[in-house]
Amino acid sequence: MGRTYKFRGSRYHGHGKKARRGAGKRGGRGKAGAFKHRKMWIRKTFGKRYAGKYGFKRHPSLTIRPETINVGEVAERWSDAGEVDLSEHGYEKLLGGGNIGSAIKIAVKTAVPSAIEKVEAAGGSVETAEETFEETTETEPEEEG
Repeated sequence: MGRTYKFRGSRYHGHGKKARRGAGKRGGRGKAGAFKHRKMWIRKTFGKRYAGKYGFKRHPSLTIRPETINVGEVAERWSDAGEVDLSEHGYEKLLGGGNIGSAIKIAVKTAVPSAIEKVEAAGGSVETAEETFEETTETEPEEEG
């Protein structure tokens, strides 16, 4: 009784599911398995960024994104008012989108240079928290020791 006779009735004759049949047991063809069992070969051949994770991206809950408002929206909402403190309304940054036609004095934490130019061209002014911080640090007397 030979080995072949022993395996009569079994499906794979002791060679696994696809071994010894055509292109089986090769792990696929080409770049198949690039993210599984051929990762090191792929990285060596095509570079580190082809397969796998790389770099770092901060979780969105950890990023601080200031509440912003455009110059055009400020002009629509508060064109009648002579002065506007945007921090009271929950805005931290003034952006330069849109146009402004009336002179408004705007107080805000930070502002983009294009927004400041547009407001000043209309006859208004922009006071940022950064400017007030610089002024206070300059006026303090130095201690002599």
